[in-house]
Amino acid sequence: MAQSINTKANLVIDATSFLGMGDYGKIMIGDHGFEFFDNRNVENFIQIPWEEVDTVIASLVFGGRWIPRFAIKTKRSGTYSFASKKTHEVLREIRKHVDADRMVRSLGVWDVIKRGVMSIFKRKAK
Repeated sequence: MAQSINTKANLVIDATSFLGMGDYGKIMIGDHGFEFFDNRNVENFIQIPWEEVDTVIASLVFGGRWIPRFAIKTKRSGTYSFASKKTHEVLREIRKHVDADRMVRSLGVWDVIKRGVMSIFKRKAK
Protein backbone atom coordinates (compact mmCIF):
# COMPACT_ATOMS: atom_id res chain seq x y z
CA MET A 1 0.00 0.00 0.00
CA ALA A 2 1.29 3.43 -0.94
CA GLN A 3 1.88 6.07 1.69
CA SER A 4 0.51 9.51 0.79
CA ILE A 5 2.97 12.38 0.43
CA ASN A 6 0.30 14.85 1.60
CA THR A 7 -0.53 15.64 5.20
CA LYS A 8 -3.72 17.49 4.19
CA ALA A 9 -5.96 16.72 1.21
CA ASN A 10 -7.56 19.82 -0.35
CA LEU A 11 -9.44 17.94 -3.10
CA VAL A 12 -10.20 14.26 -3.71
CA ILE A 13 -12.09 13.47 -6.92
CA ASP A 14 -12.75 10.55 -9.29
CA ALA A 15 -10.46 10.56 -12.32
CA THR A 16 -8.83 8.58 -15.10
CA SER A 17 -5.09 8.23 -15.63
CA PHE A 18 -3.87 7.72 -19.19
CA LEU A 19 -0.55 6.14 -18.29
CA GLY A 20 -0.77 3.08 -20.55
CA MET A 21 -4.37 1.86 -20.58
CA GLY A 22 -6.96 4.07 -18.91
CA ASP A 23 -6.94 3.45 -15.17
CA TYR A 24 -9.84 4.63 -13.02
CA GLY A 25 -9.12 5.98 -9.58
CA LYS A 26 -8.95 9.07 -7.44
CA ILE A 27 -6.93 12.26 -7.73
CA MET A 28 -5.80 13.76 -4.45
CA ILE A 29 -4.45 17.28 -4.38
CA GLY A 30 -2.83 18.23 -1.13
CA ASP A 31 -0.30 20.45 0.53
CA HIS A 32 2.78 18.54 -0.70
CA GLY A 33 1.82 17.25 -4.13
CA PHE A 34 -0.48 15.72 -6.71
CA GLU A 35 -1.44 12.05 -6.33
CA PHE A 36 -3.41 9.48 -8.30
CA PHE A 37 -4.45 6.18 -6.75
CA ASP A 38 -5.94 3.37 -8.86
CA ASN A 39 -9.24 1.89 -7.62
CA ARG A 40 -8.41 -1.72 -8.55
CA ASN A 41 -4.64 -2.07 -8.09
CA VAL A 42 -3.27 -0.59 -4.88
CA GLU A 43 0.28 -0.65 -6.23
CA ASN A 44 -0.64 1.46 -9.28
CA PHE A 45 -0.24 5.04 -8.11
CA ILE A 46 1.37 8.31 -9.23
CA GLN A 47 2.83 10.81 -6.78
CA ILE A 48 4.19 14.14 -8.02
CA PRO A 49 5.57 16.63 -5.45
CA TRP A 50 4.86 20.28 -6.26
CA GLU A 51 8.60 20.98 -6.63
CA GLU A 52 8.77 18.38 -9.43
CA VAL A 53 5.94 19.91 -11.53
CA ASP A 54 7.33 21.73 -14.55
CA THR A 55 4.17 22.55 -16.55
CA VAL A 56 0.44 21.82 -16.40
CA ILE A 57 -1.07 21.52 -19.90
CA ALA A 58 -4.84 21.78 -20.38
CA SER A 59 -6.78 20.76 -23.49
CA LEU A 60 -9.48 23.38 -24.00
CA VAL A 61 -12.58 22.78 -26.12
CA PHE A 62 -15.34 25.29 -26.93
CA GLY A 63 -13.26 28.24 -25.77
CA GLY A 64 -12.46 26.70 -22.40
CA ARG A 65 -16.03 25.80 -21.44
CA TRP A 66 -15.04 22.12 -21.50
CA ILE A 67 -11.64 20.70 -20.56
CA PRO A 68 -11.63 16.98 -21.43
CA ARG A 69 -8.17 16.26 -20.07
CA PHE A 70 -5.00 17.78 -18.69
CA ALA A 71 -1.39 16.73 -18.39
CA ILE A 72 1.32 17.33 -15.84
CA LYS A 73 4.85 17.57 -17.23
CA THR A 74 7.48 16.88 -14.60
CA LYS A 75 11.10 17.98 -14.52
CA ARG A 76 12.52 14.43 -14.58
CA SER A 77 9.84 11.76 -14.99
CA GLY A 78 7.97 12.78 -18.14
CA THR A 79 4.36 13.73 -18.79
CA TYR A 80 1.26 12.23 -17.15
CA SER A 81 -2.25 12.71 -18.61
CA PHE A 82 -5.47 12.70 -16.60
CA ALA A 83 -9.20 13.31 -17.05
CA SER A 84 -11.88 14.14 -14.54
CA LYS A 85 -15.55 15.07 -14.64
CA LYS A 86 -14.75 18.29 -12.77
CA THR A 87 -11.49 19.27 -14.44
CA HIS A 88 -12.08 22.97 -13.78
CA GLU A 89 -12.06 22.29 -10.01
CA VAL A 90 -8.90 20.21 -10.28
CA LEU A 91 -7.06 22.91 -12.26
CA ARG A 92 -8.19 25.65 -9.84
CA GLU A 93 -6.78 23.64 -6.96
CA ILE A 94 -3.51 22.97 -8.81
CA ARG A 95 -3.21 26.70 -9.55
CA LYS A 96 -2.93 27.32 -5.80
CA HIS A 97 0.35 25.36 -5.79
CA VAL A 98 1.78 25.98 -9.30
CA ASP A 99 2.63 29.39 -10.76
CA ALA A 100 0.16 30.69 -13.35
CA ASP A 101 2.92 31.06 -15.99
CA ARG A 102 3.54 27.29 -15.77
CA MET A 103 -0.09 26.48 -16.61
CA VAL A 104 -0.59 26.49 -20.39
CA ARG A 105 -3.13 25.53 -23.07
CA SER A 106 -2.36 22.70 -25.44
CA LEU A 107 -2.56 23.28 -29.16
CA GLY A 108 -5.92 22.63 -30.78
CA VAL A 109 -6.42 20.28 -33.72
CA TRP A 110 -6.52 23.12 -36.23
CA ASP A 111 -3.38 24.71 -34.75
CA VAL A 112 -1.46 21.45 -35.21
CA ILE A 113 -2.68 21.11 -38.81
CA LYS A 114 -1.85 24.75 -39.55
CA ARG A 115 1.68 24.33 -38.16
CA GLY A 116 2.22 21.21 -40.26
CA VAL A 117 1.07 22.90 -43.46
CA MET A 118 3.15 26.01 -42.76
CA SER A 119 6.27 23.91 -42.14
CA ILE A 120 5.78 22.16 -45.51
CA PHE A 121 5.57 25.52 -47.30
CA LYS A 122 8.66 26.80 -45.47
CA ARG A 123 10.67 23.73 -46.53
CA LYS A 124 9.63 24.16 -50.17
CA ALA A 125 10.53 27.87 -50.10
CA LYS A 126 14.17 27.06 -49.19
